[in-house]
Amino acid sequence: MESLRDILDAAAQGVFPPADGGTTIVPQASPRDAGVLAFTAHSVVFTDEDPRWVRTTLSAVGCDALAATMNARFLAAFMERTGRTTDTIDVMTVGSPLPGEPPLALTEIDDPGHPRVVSSRRRRDDVRVWTADGGVLVLGRGIAGRLEVAVEVDDGVRQRGLGRALASAARQLSAGEPVWAQVSPGNARSLRAFQAAGYVPVGAEALLIAP
Repeated sequence: MESLRDILDAAAQGVFPPADGGTTIVPQASPRDAGVLAFTAHSVVFTDEDPRWVRTTLSAVGCDALAATMNARFLAAFMERTGRTTDTIDVMTVGSPLPGEPPLALTEIDDPGHPRVVSSRRRRDDVRVWTADGGVLVLGRGIAGRLEVAVEVDDGVRQRGLGRALASAARQLSAGEPVWAQVSPGNARSLRAFQAAGYVPVGAEALLIAP
């Protein structure tokens, strides 16, 4: 059986689960992370719950089977079953690594009390944080150990390309690994910045967070 990491690594290379309308259920890669990944006409549910419960609940949702895993009724049942919560359904994007050093002036900080470090460690391991003039770049290992990026831009310097520059810099700091970014669909400005920085949408993600 493919692991969750196998599926993600393949997707980063442009190889996706078959577009057959099916749902693959795999174990969680860690106790922290459970959830759903939706690719074109195929979903992946990663959970340590009984797969029979997952399939029975999906069949009872009462909607198009292609949409069932991201349907609010299924996600609500999933959260109730696991005692977890979720913030939103994100667009899942990935960027291939880039050579060279970032042209942006970045300063790595080692402050466990920094707000960005604190929030990132709820969802990621091995968190590293860099600051730039007006922005913050975070790298850490999230779902199944994949390398994930988050960026933050101060209000006073928005619309100047800093978000795009930070997202691009993450691809140069990745030591040869693909970099993943999850972006809320409603955050169009952020989504445009990541796409301009070379990140490609590959699916949708609902991450269920443990209490």
